[in-house]
Amino acid sequence: MKIEDLHKLFLASKGITTDTRKIQRNQIFFALKGENFNGNLFAAQAVSKSGSFAVIDEEDFAINDSFILVNDVLKALQELATYHRRFLKIPLLAITGSNGKTTTKELIHIVLKRKFETIATKGNLNNHIGVPLTLLSMKLSTEFGIVEMGANHHGEIRNLCRIAEPDFGYITNFGKAHLEGFGSLEGVIMAKSELYDHLKSNDKLLFLNIDDPIQEKQTAYPSVYTFGSKPNANVIVEYPATTKTAEVVCNQKKIDSILTGNYNAVNMAAAICIGTYFRVPEEAITKAIASYAPTNNRSQIVKVGNNTLLMDAYNANPTSMLAALNSFENYPVEKKWVILGDMFELGEASELEHQEVASIVEKMDLTRAFLVGSNFNKVNTADDKISKMENFGELNEAISATPPQNCHILIKGSRGMALERVQDLIREITGI
Repeated sequence: MKIEDLHKLFLASKGITTDTRKIQRNQIFFALKGENFNGNLFAAQAVSKSGSFAVIDEEDFAINDSFILVNDVLKALQELATYHRRFLKIPLLAITGSNGKTTTKELIHIVLKRKFETIATKGNLNNHIGVPLTLLSMKLSTEFGIVEMGANHHGEIRNLCRIAEPDFGYITNFGKAHLEGFGSLEGVIMAKSELYDHLKSNDKLLFLNIDDPIQEKQTAYPSVYTFGSKPNANVIVEYPATTKTAEVVCNQKKIDSILTGNYNAVNMAAAICIGTYFRVPEEAITKAIASYAPTNNRSQIVKVGNNTLLMDAYNANPTSMLAALNSFENYPVEKKWVILGDMFELGEASELEHQEVASIVEKMDLTRAFLVGSNFNKVNTADDKISKMENFGELNEAISATPPQNCHILIKGSRGMALERVQDLIREITGI
């Protein structure tokens, strides 16, 4: 079947799904494959549930005309997404970077929604499957698209740009993330710059933080719209020395948020810059950012009895960990705890990076510190306030023995550490 014919079926459907457990009537099922699953095995079930079509790539499952046989289901999904993106002809912004992608995407989304009917990546569906699904979630009424792009190996951003064909781009930063796949910080810069390469080769526009010398060095071409504290920025911003929630000053007006961590001020500034470029009214930008409430353990402030938890436990790498610690160190409170979980995908740099974080924690004025995981358990520390433990069970025992009272607690670790469990633990042991 030609891609234009598949697109006609798509337009007449209720959309795309890759999961028979969530399929709805008149949705088209794409039978994706993975190391441990084969969607072709569920194609008949999908057709029965949806009353629609299933796209498959194994001929044995082509029972009747409801089964659309292609050479490769993933490739067909990606090609359909690109065709649909061209069909809609709407402006599309791509966002990548080592830290803050999802928060920045959500801030930009909530700002642009004040003027446009906007669709953005849901959650962090930012890979070779998530990006096509995001593009295919855009409707005929959509006026603006925002696509988050993630990667842990070279070439992935380039491939996602080929699929999405963005008109605009923004890179949050270059940090020590996914070093196992990228090899080094230089490898990170090269991989994330694949978005720059796409924009440059297609004469598209880049939004640039000119306060970041590494990013400024990477963008030696004229199609940029900038923000920062320098007087030559298109949008001039200031970052007050805030203590609890991030703030930005633009046009001599303070823009508040409920985001914990002053590192989020740059994410706010990016949203202000992009909103300004697309002529979203200044008052609408201010109200949008002030109304944004973070979710999913990203820069959240959670009250548990008389304790305040700074939940930043969705993910972690050395760069984001140090930024969170630096911000937390300036909190004007007496009793401060940190609970830090292992940082994953660091490869050969893992031992060195975990030790560096531990050494910084030793120098901080903290009441208590808990370093959790097999990597943190190996670091060298000489400070009595620091407790090292292999797993969450040991953390449970340590906190249960001395429950926090009237504490501010920073909780941060890689996704696999699941440190969001600390919320329930503290509720349980404090009787909340």
